Amino acid sequence: MSIITNLTRMWLTRSSKPFVFKNEYDQQLPYADCDSLGLYVHIPFCENICSFCPYCKVRYSKELCDRYIDALIREIHVVGSQHTGKKETTSLYFGGGTPALAANRLKEIIDAVREHFVVTEGIGAELHPDNISPSVLHTIKDAGVTKISIGIQSFQRKFQGILGRTDVDAPAIRKALSEIPFETVSMDFIFALPGQTFHDLKADIDTAFQSGANHVAIYPFIDFTFTSSTVTAMPKKEKHALLNAITQYCLDKGYTRSSIWTFSSEKEAKYSSMTRDYFLGFGCSATTLLKDQFKINTFSVDDYCKRIGEGKLPTSLTTRFSVRQRMVYYLFWTAYSTKVDAGDFEKFFGVPLKRMYGMELKAAKLFGLITGENGVYSMTLKGAFYYHYYESFYTLAYIDKMWGIMRKEAFPEKIEL
Repeated sequence: MSIITNLTRMWLTRSSKPFVFKNEYDQQLPYADCDSLGLYVHIPFCENICSFCPYCKVRYSKELCDRYIDALIREIHVVGSQHTGKKETTSLYFGGGTPALAANRLKEIIDAVREHFVVTEGIGAELHPDNISPSVLHTIKDAGVTKISIGIQSFQRKFQGILGRTDVDAPAIRKALSEIPFETVSMDFIFALPGQTFHDLKADIDTAFQSGANHVAIYPFIDFTFTSSTVTAMPKKEKHALLNAITQYCLDKGYTRSSIWTFSSEKEAKYSSMTRDYFLGFGCSATTLLKDQFKINTFSVDDYCKRIGEGKLPTSLTTRFSVRQRMVYYLFWTAYSTKVDAGDFEKFFGVPLKRMYGMELKAAKLFGLITGENGVYSMTLKGAFYYHYYESFYTLAYIDKMWGIMRKEAFPEKIEL
């Protein structure tokens, strides 16, 4: 898998140099001139640890959580105070872990953010199905949360069993959501599980929209090497057929496709912490993307708190982009939305997209992966699948390696990808 990603990287960056992450960082972050800046906050605590989940998480204890939140708020102030006045940002997302375990402190965190940033497109928070109660929903809505994403994974017992999750009470979720409405209610599902069929996934999506969702996200199962999951990945041909079938079903139902994996029943319903030109990340494992650098915070809660206590940023690793590397990163994540606008690319980099990647665009059209109209390149169903297929290679060759190391070392010296 690393051969495919390495060859692609070398071709698109026109260089044999790998992405190099070093144990260094800038104490002053140059985000003042970053337009369309997003914010992300990571809450790493869970009541139970799911074997398939690759994200940075630890078992919840109130004492540790409170110590972590105190440090998190300090990090927000350290970074936010580097900009004179309030910096406009598009959005703020809370991920985890299970942010609802810190529901009573979300308002403190949001208030700290608002001292330094103006959030224009709402505040989102990820929730476990067990969190969907009127009391929790009231608390987070009063704190300022306008969008929620519920990690259902599947409503069906057979797949909950495979994933080691408990049953989901759909009627109770529907009742709670009807009492406390949100601008966007997204529900996440995993597809390509062993034995999963189109009818299984269709039933989950139908149940989601019947239970109060106006947005769904259908993420592929990825077998990370460092998790303890024993779930077997679905073969490529079956996965391709399943993705095409469920995509066509959603489009036939009139749902709006806002990214490779997401569909909404209302056009204004959006939930994505990923497709941002720039973003600042706060908390353990949170990442920051600026014009010419990408950095990632330590995965260790204890080391995170210690670093913040010393008045330093909790950055573990930083990479400095070449222009071509930054272009590849931009195109990869912009394409997640299923579209790339040549005008936006030129505005961002100051050069035409065709000048930099004209040959690749022609090849993608020739192979039926994209269509182009008025400078906007859109993925076909075939293109969307192969984006997913390549993302799986990328995830296992790059993210799997990096996260696997960072789960063991708080501050690695260097990682080459």
